[in-house]
Amino acid sequence: MKNNQKHLTLSERIIIEQSLNEGKSLKSIANQLHKDPTTISKEVRKHRTIKLRKDTSRIIKCDNSKECNIKHLCSKANCNDLCKNCSKYINCRMICKDYKPKTCGKLNKAPYVCNNCKSLGSCTYERWIYVAKYSDDCYHELLSSSREGINQMPEDIQKLDTLISPLIKKGQSLSHIYANHKTDICCSRRTLYKYIDRQLFSAKNIDLPRKVKYKPRKSGTNSRNISRNYRIGRTYDDFNKFLENSPEISVVEMDTVEGQKGGKVLLTLLFRKSTFMLAFLMDNKTQQCVNNVFSMLVQRLGVKVFKRLFPVILTDNGSEFQDPKSIEYGQNKDKLTNVFYCDSNCSWQKGMIEKNHEYIRFIVPKGRSFDMYNKNDITLMINNINSTARDSLNGSTPFQLSQMLLDNSLHKKLSLQEIAPDNVVLKPTLLK
Repeated sequence: MKNNQKHLTLSERIIIEQSLNEGKSLKSIANQLHKDPTTISKEVRKHRTIKLRKDTSRIIKCDNSKECNIKHLCSKANCNDLCKNCSKYINCRMICKDYKPKTCGKLNKAPYVCNNCKSLGSCTYERWIYVAKYSDDCYHELLSSSREGINQMPEDIQKLDTLISPLIKKGQSLSHIYANHKTDICCSRRTLYKYIDRQLFSAKNIDLPRKVKYKPRKSGTNSRNISRNYRIGRTYDDFNKFLENSPEISVVEMDTVEGQKGGKVLLTLLFRKSTFMLAFLMDNKTQQCVNNVFSMLVQRLGVKVFKRLFPVILTDNGSEFQDPKSIEYGQNKDKLTNVFYCDSNCSWQKGMIEKNHEYIRFIVPKGRSFDMYNKNDITLMINNINSTARDSLNGSTPFQLSQMLLDNSLHKKLSLQEIAPDNVVLKPTLLK
């Protein structure tokens, strides 16, 4: 049965070379590889190469020797003999610019190469052989070079630019744009990045937030002698054991985002299953402010809804979170949730919320104060972030998944609304 795979592998090319050296016919090689004989024939003729002789002075006949009338290639001014008849300069390859080596007639028929030729020792023609490694290198070089350049008409590039550049300048990611305009875009996202990198669009690399390199994080040098009693029974190992007993339970990651030191901060909560994030503006980075946010949530959502939405909370060891009982228990001493802590210097253990903070920094760059914003500004920002399509969600938005996985009263009672795809803005201009 013939193999319809178009491309030969290196292993198959090695078999071709070995078979040619053994004198096998192209048809028998094709049967061995389950290929069509024309495939083998084309492969050999396309990738055969000249084998250089060790003796460079060896005479190889010129293809034009019979009609050649060239004279005076030597330094003798009074010589009128034809150069091809000269005993001193009979090796035309060394001195004649019109030299063309004569080819063997056997190369015009199968197997088209000299791999198993019996006359190689006395042959005066150029030797053409098939080498598997050389053939495979030529194949990969062609495969790479054929994909270089722009495979688009100028009018198609202009059409893509008109669609994509205005959305990028709003702060939208290519993932978000591609998810909502996939039918209008005639190439892959990887190709779009290449077009932007080659400056074919009015949007530039600087308009893509993730093209900006992250600065290396500074490692802390001061250690404080802090009581770790709050972590007893709430470590990351305890968290994993809790999930083993309740694998279907929903997990919420918690963290804070600072503006300027001493100013307002954001308390962020992220639902793992949907990547849906909440953010609340706090006056200070203190335990009391955190407790106030949770009291507000219990009051607005009700105890039953709160328990259903926040059964498990995973956070870091920040001083603002070191009063877990105030978060876990309500005013009536009824247990509302379970708080667990990541290991020290292991932010990857709640990596989803750490990564999601990137979207906040698109709108409020690091170092800018939150003091100038109010609750409505933060709600607007979160609505735009949650309406951004994600690769990790297969092109869906966190808002869309939250409507299926979370209690819908959450959206209504916290004034959370979905933003139309083309109206999403992830730039500082959103809050101006």
